Amino acid sequence: MTQAPAPSPAAPVPEPAGGGAQAVARALSLLSLVGRGGSAGLGLTELAGAAGLTRPTVRRLLLALAAARMVEQDRRTRRYHLGPEAYLLGTFAAERHGILHHARESMLRLAHETGDTVLLTVPQGDHTLCLERIEGDFPIRTHALMRGDRKPAGVGAGALALLAALPVPEADALLQKAAPLIELLAPGLAPALADDLARARATGEALNPGRVVPGSWGLGVAILWRDGRPAGALSIAAIENRMGEARRTELAAALHREARLVESRLAALETQQKRNIA
Repeated sequence: MTQAPAPSPAAPVPEPAGGGAQAVARALSLLSLVGRGGSAGLGLTELAGAAGLTRPTVRRLLLALAAARMVEQDRRTRRYHLGPEAYLLGTFAAERHGILHHARESMLRLAHETGDTVLLTVPQGDHTLCLERIEGDFPIRTHALMRGDRKPAGVGAGALALLAALPVPEADALLQKAAPLIELLAPGLAPALADDLARARATGEALNPGRVVPGSWGLGVAILWRDGRPAGALSIAAIENRMGEARRTELAAALHREARLVESRLAALETQQKRNIA
């Protein structure tokens, strides 16, 4: 069984003033951490460390979440996983918020046409999350980004495409905020990312020329909500010799085509939601 990566800290939750609200905020943050634990689950000590809370506090919150069937503990491993109620709520939310629901067909088509790996990345504050990875049939693949991986803003073609789709001041502020994490991941990378970001803004697609993993290249295009905000990004990852300039032009055209199709599905969804409200 593949070992799940160490849990990344959940998105910071503002500290409420009231004790009850504080407990709710902590429980929700803990639930997010359990979800990121993947199929291997997370133990009590891991969760306490990632949440920055004591073991007794985490145990008490987990008992409350388990009573609501939001988490469950494996009796054999004693590790925690999302529970059946979390799964049920996720299925309810998928149609409204699940960009993967609307992007999967495009991802499958891109993987089939190109033979390379297709990724769907979504924004998470000063990080991005690889929501899905679909592999083509070309036998040599890059594994720089896997499903469930979280990276600092701007790291990777999809993440860079998301930044390029934001207003310049907002994107620059995110890049600056993520700079210490980027430096830990790849020392000296931040200045190169600034250049890559400027290029992505000018061309409409983001290129990662093996910045983090040498030889592992990526090309990404943002998927936009109707108001112009980035909802996610489609990207294609391949080894360097499959990312020559002529082929990049073809890949970019395919990415733009599929990104526009996903955008049309999201726009139709928003229209239907407004009708339902009216």
